[in-house]
Parts: sequence; C-alpha cells; structure tokens
Amino acid sequence: MRSYLAHWLGLLLAICLAADGAVGQQTKYGLWTPDRAHADTQPIQWTGGQFEFPCASTKSLFKSSGKYIAKNVIATRAQLIGDTIYLALPRYRKGVPATLVKTNVQPGTCSTTFKPYPCWDLQEEGNCKALQSVVDLVVDQNEVLWVLDTGIVNTLETPVRKCAPKVVAMSVKTGKVLKTVSLEGLTSSSSRLQYLVVDYAPDGGCFIYVSDAANRAIIVYNLQADRGFRVVLPKAVSAGCRSRDVLYIALIRRDCGSTELYFTYLSTAKLFSLKSEYLRSGVADGRILDLGKKPSRMVIIGTDNGSAIFFRNEGDAEVYRWDTNSTFAEANFKPVYRSQTCQLVTHAVPDYKRNTMRVLQSNFPDYMQNRIGCGAIQQLNHMQGCCQRRRDDDNKAEEEEEEEEDDLIVPEIREFSLRVERLLIGEFRDKLHASGIALVSLTPDSVSQ
Repeated sequence: MRSYLAHWLGLLLAICLAADGAVGQQTKYGLWTPDRAHADTQPIQWTGGQFEFPCASTKSLFKSSGKYIAKNVIATRAQLIGDTIYLALPRYRKGVPATLVKTNVQPGTCSTTFKPYPCWDLQEEGNCKALQSVVDLVVDQNEVLWVLDTGIVNTLETPVRKCAPKVVAMSVKTGKVLKTVSLEGLTSSSSRLQYLVVDYAPDGGCFIYVSDAANRAIIVYNLQADRGFRVVLPKAVSAGCRSRDVLYIALIRRDCGSTELYFTYLSTAKLFSLKSEYLRSGVADGRILDLGKKPSRMVIIGTDNGSAIFFRNEGDAEVYRWDTNSTFAEANFKPVYRSQTCQLVTHAVPDYKRNTMRVLQSNFPDYMQNRIGCGAIQQLNHMQGCCQRRRDDDNKAEEEEEEEEDDLIVPEIREFSLRVERLLIGEFRDKLHASGIALVSLTPDSVSQ
C-alpha cells in the first residue's frame, strides 16, 4: 500500500516538475496541447521553390529568361494522397515555372523538390489549354484532383489575364486530364475567384462550387448536365465588407450523407450556411441560415471532410477546430495547433494514411511585402483533429478502465491522493497561465488571390 502511494505521489510530482517546460499553452479559446502522437515528427520545410527540371540546360534557360525565380514561388494550398502531396503555386509574381506540382512526404523527408503535375506542357503561361495560376485544389472521393485556375498571372505586380478562368479535373492514378470546365460565361472582368469545393449528390451527380468574392456569388456547376449558374448571395452576407475581401467556403458532410456549405467574408461579422440540396437547385432565397456573430475575423483554412471546420483568427498563429454539430460559440472552439515559428497556416488537410491532419504554413506576410530574402519559408506539419471522434472514443474507453482500477484502491489512499493531485495540478495550471503567449503578426488574409 505504501509503495503504491509513493508511486502515485512520484507520478504527480513528475507532472508538476514538467510544468516549466510544458507544451500546453493558453490560447484565446482555451488550453492548447500538442498531439503527442506526432511530437517527434519533423516538419517538411523548404524555402522558395526547387524544381525537377528535365535537364540542367532547361533550368538555365528558364533562369536566364526570367521564367524561374525561386524566391517568387510560394505554396498556399495542398492535398495529400498516400505519400504524395499536391501543391498550388499561384503565379503571384513572375518566375513561377509551374503552378501545380507534386512532391513526396515519406517519413524521413525534411526538404522537397517540386515536380510539375501532371507534366511541363500543362504549365505553359499564355497557353489556354494549360494552367495559368492555380489558387485552390481538391481531391474527391474518387481520387480525382480538381484545380481552380483563375487565368490571371502576376497578381501582386501587374495583373495580366492570360486566359479565361477554369476548373480542371485530373486522375491522380493516370495523370490524365478528365474534364475542363470553362467559367468564362459565369464570371465577369471584376470576378475574384478564390476557393473551390467538390460535392456529390445522393444520385452520384458531381457538382463544383466556386466562391466569387467580388460579385457576392457562388458559382455552381453540374458536371452531369454540363451546365452552370451563379447563386447571388443576399446583401446581408457582405454587410461590412472591405472593397477587396475574401469569401471563404467550406463543405461539411453529415453522418446521414447530406452536405452543407458554410461561407463568410473575412471582414463581415457573421457566418452563414446553406444546405447543398438548395444550392444545387439554385434555390437559395429564404434558405440561408444565419449562424450568428463571429467573435473575430475568422480565416477558414479547411475541414476534415466530415463535420469539423478548422480556422484561425486573422493574423494569429493558433488553429482551432469547431465541430459543426455543436452550436457556433466560442465555448466549442477547440485549440488544436500552434505554429512555433509564428508562420501562418494557409491550409489544413486530412492525411488519411497517417490518420491525422496536416497544415501548410509559411511566412506569407513577408512574401506579400517582398521581404523574403532567398524566398518564403514553407512547412508541412502535423496537427491533431482528423480522427477526433475515434480519439474521443479511445479516451472514453481509457477513462472507463481507469475508473475500474480506481475502485480497487483503498478509499483512504484515494482520497489523500486526490487532495495532493488537486494541489499540484493547481500549481501546474498557474504556471501554464503565466507562460501564455499571444502571437500576432501582419496578416495576408485580406489580399485577393
């Protein structure tokens, strides 16, 4: 009995002594604790963009002609399939030789080289059959890669519309282009296309949704019928917008199989949603739900392809998870990730092979202001949250086992150990609060893509 008590006290003291180097940190919406399952995993990091050219002479030619300027390359969106990651490299500035690439994320990889996807021919600037500037990408349930190409290059310098905007679908198994959807008839010269979502109706029909921030609209395209239309959102959705704003969209999938689109402008005060069945039919009037006031300017960075939305606050490094099955309230925002380098996350994506979430982050603000030296520093890191439900179930099972073990402890010892535990954990909590950090940096979130 005494040995058990000594063991118990030793364990609690070890926890308390670890407080000075604790990884838990206070955030706006609670205490953040890193995912211990990936604590020893090194992030994949690169600066600018290094490409796999056909040969040295080709690389030299690209450099001398100004078609390749490594520091002008930055990845903003990503998708993972197995050990392969697909990246969108928008042509914000000159010198981006390929706007859609892939690379490897096998264990042990600490740097990366880009390979144009699916090939070099589809990266030619000025060729409207090729990709001009990819700003978003999605992998659907059939392992088809969909990319949103705005057709506009040199966005941060002198914007030039090379081609009409389009969505291109490619098979990741064969690398072949399956479908090209022109958005020319559904957009205007003032359109700012920013985000892409792919949805499947109960009958198997495929739909794509594209946010058009400038026109307060969501473009809907029915692949089966090969036609599209625009759903113009109510003025209340854009109330308080800045002249050039960001319209975020995120598709949520319910357990019952239905889907719902969540959307909000960065600068506006509220979050809205619309069931996909209404969106697909083009009937949105009176069916848009006002979910309430946002506590701050939210930057939606992705979903787990289920019911969870991941977001961060404008300019902040902390990432939060909100399960849309719960009410839209700060009490339900769970901190799941914090960049240790003050970088900003631009995308959160599921990594099904490793049963986790990944985040793509960079010093985007420095890139926007052209203060990057050799190039923007980019990282692909791990984040908890992808299989939160499974983890919750595991935690519950562990708690039940612990309760059964507790019943075997002599009541007097248990009562004493609980008093000690409360005392020590109270001190532990005080130390955590004292070490809380508020990370704020210049935000790129309001910059139009």
